[in-house]
Amino acid sequence: MRILVLGAGTVGRWIADMLCRRRHSVIVVDHDPHNVRRINSELDVRAIEGNASQSTVLFQADVCGADICLAVTGDDEVNIVAASMAKALGTRRSIARVYAPAFRDLSTFDYQRHFNIDSILSLEQLTAYELTRAIRNPDAIPLEHFARGQLEVYEMEVAGKSSAAGEKLRDLKIPGGVRIGSLAREGRMWIASGEDELHSGDRVSLVGMPDAVAKARVLFGGSSERTSKKRVMIAGGGETGYHLAGSLSPHDYRIVMLEQDVDRCEHLSKLLPNVTVIKANANRRSILEDEGAGTVDHFVACTGNDESNIMSGVEARELGAARVMCVVGRPDYANVVGKLGIDRAVSERDVLARQVLGFLNEGSVISQRRLPNGEIAVYELEIVEGSQVTDATLAELPFAGRCLIAAIQRDGFVRVPRADDQLKPGDIVVALVDQASTEECLSMFNVA
Repeated sequence: MRILVLGAGTVGRWIADMLCRRRHSVIVVDHDPHNVRRINSELDVRAIEGNASQSTVLFQADVCGADICLAVTGDDEVNIVAASMAKALGTRRSIARVYAPAFRDLSTFDYQRHFNIDSILSLEQLTAYELTRAIRNPDAIPLEHFARGQLEVYEMEVAGKSSAAGEKLRDLKIPGGVRIGSLAREGRMWIASGEDELHSGDRVSLVGMPDAVAKARVLFGGSSERTSKKRVMIAGGGETGYHLAGSLSPHDYRIVMLEQDVDRCEHLSKLLPNVTVIKANANRRSILEDEGAGTVDHFVACTGNDESNIMSGVEARELGAARVMCVVGRPDYANVVGKLGIDRAVSERDVLARQVLGFLNEGSVISQRRLPNGEIAVYELEIVEGSQVTDATLAELPFAGRCLIAAIQRDGFVRVPRADDQLKPGDIVVALVDQASTEECLSMFNVA
């Protein structure tokens, strides 16, 4: 593929190197002549000096013939403008990286839709979602990014005394706005269909709006559903910590956040009313002990500094935290943290790599992500004029047990579809696809 990378900083250079090693044709644009010389001398790519948000520079970089444009400069506004221009000038897919949460806040303004960008990525938010899944369930469906944070995925076990046990899914009175995404039983996970019968001990994933999911949980948990909240302590109130705290439901988790900066503490306390924000240095053992780090179910270190994260994680482990996770940027630290008793290290680079590689697709596929179990993949698909999926309602399409449309984005809004919904050209859908049926299912989204 022909890929245009805008920005040759730490992230841009690393992406260019990764894609080059995978035999893609890469062009890099950066305004710093030192970065350009370094890229040209060290990597097998073409680097151009110039402002990524200027059309003349983009034309010089052959933007019209690019399959994907990745705008990853250090300036949010430049990334959004450049990605928008690249899309308008002929790039098939355009992605912009941003830092400020406002650019992904749909309650104020939809930047992605307005500027016609295929995806706006926050590295900090993606890292937080990775930590969230590790806390809830590593095999959980990674829907948060695809559905732009508007839908919730909740996994739970079917209780023996629940009204759902022994019933077929089609017979359940599930609240509108909720779908059963997957079922897991005896180590196997598959896409749910209406003919599946629930057994006690099965794990189901509920996909839908948060309020609707909360109502649906009663069907599967019954009176025996555990009501005690798990305790989570987050060291670091930066963007990663903020997104992590915001993605964990206050109904299921009691969250304490430690942050050194007093102004940031005040800001976080307003944004996260259900989180206890404490002004404290998470690297001090005495503070961790006083705040109860040894009694938490999950301790997550995401201060923005690798050494600080590792140090506080080791201290929390020694104090008795049940599970310890930390964010590390340096790849060579990955082998070290496990030896220090840290259960999981999340690398921002690995998270971004999976996301970028997921965009390297053709046809109607915008991005994809395979679940850890390997049996199900999550696809973000663009509905095009003339494709077979536009010819019938979802209930009439031959998808049962093989493909589940979990979310539809239409006119800037994301929702859970109904059985009588019919897909239209221009829609963006999130689909769970059984790996054994991938080729057959995806062919229905493409034009012959």
